[in-house]
Amino acid sequence: MVVAVQSARLVRVLLCSVLLLITPLALTGCNLNRGEKKLAQDAKKLEGENFDTDLTFNSVTLEDFDQKGDRWWKVKAEQATYSRDQKVAKVKKPKGELYQDGKVILKVSGDGGEVLKDGERIFLRGNIVATDVRDGLVMQGNELEWQPKNDVVFIRNNVTGTRQKVNASAQKGKYLTRQRRLELDGKVAVNSADPDVKFNTERLVWLVEKQKVIGEKLLQVERSENKVVTDRAVANQGEMDLKTRIVTLKQSAKLNIVDPAVEVTGNLINWKVRERLVLSPQPVTINNVKDNVTLTGDQGDLNLKTKLLTLTGNVRGAGGPRQSRLTSDRLLWNLDTQQFQAEGNVTYAQAKPPLNLAGPRANGTLKEQQVVVSGGRVVTQFVP
Repeated sequence: MVVAVQSARLVRVLLCSVLLLITPLALTGCNLNRGEKKLAQDAKKLEGENFDTDLTFNSVTLEDFDQKGDRWWKVKAEQATYSRDQKVAKVKKPKGELYQDGKVILKVSGDGGEVLKDGERIFLRGNIVATDVRDGLVMQGNELEWQPKNDVVFIRNNVTGTRQKVNASAQKGKYLTRQRRLELDGKVAVNSADPDVKFNTERLVWLVEKQKVIGEKLLQVERSENKVVTDRAVANQGEMDLKTRIVTLKQSAKLNIVDPAVEVTGNLINWKVRERLVLSPQPVTINNVKDNVTLTGDQGDLNLKTKLLTLTGNVRGAGGPRQSRLTSDRLLWNLDTQQFQAEGNVTYAQAKPPLNLAGPRANGTLKEQQVVVSGGRVVTQFVP
């Protein structure tokens, strides 16, 4: 009976570790560096434990229950061996189920692990696989520590998480099981399909239930078609809605479109990757690299399928072979043809021949310096 109780505690710790592994995609605000250091120290200590072969049990099935009588976990192991002081148990080939509020939430497995007698921590090692039965999230890694009292799992060494058409990888991570929040650190990469989008940063939060990833440091985003990159973006912060495939870029954001060669910059850019729409509710700058034309406005919308740009509020345009200048309240611009339609307090100026125009509306092209101002009172000024 003593062995059974100890084994049960061991399994509970192991299952908790598995849970920790299963939920590495959700995380909390704990200090990852501190957790990783502690994990490495404890792992080294456990490897030095003196295990007693006389306290070895084969084909063990263990389970434990919470104070309400609900099952907490149930696990099977090929073998369990206890240390001489019976404070640590080593488990081989564990497979189990983790319960929360009386319901199975995680199924876990690994090559081995250690369980502490106090049940407060569990370590799993080698080919760890954890599957969240609530949403199909699959997590893998090589080492993890489960702290059941804190509902926190620390993971290191090649952490990955996969759900539907999204997969993530990182050097280490931390997961909060109840919130299903995963924090990933170190060479973080998130890939999604339909369309193909890659999200790279050094620190990322994956809100699994809300289907959102949040980059808290400098990030890079790429969109591809047939394995060819069509658009690239960088920003100090950003996030992506995995359901709608909408990327939000914040602080010093820059989006480069390959065809046509256009650069969009601003502090807040909403990029609808699937529809290929770029929306900015804040001041934005559009630079047409090929034709050397720069446009700015208080707000802007760019449709990359139709190649049409709309700017509103304090619109400014400059460029072309003779650096023509245009201002208006609203501007519709075709990126392919360079044709435009401007409305509201329109002014146009060119250097050769010197000319200033002003009126309610205008249309034409800056590249060819063909502009027609119309509507209401039109003022034309020739500069001698």
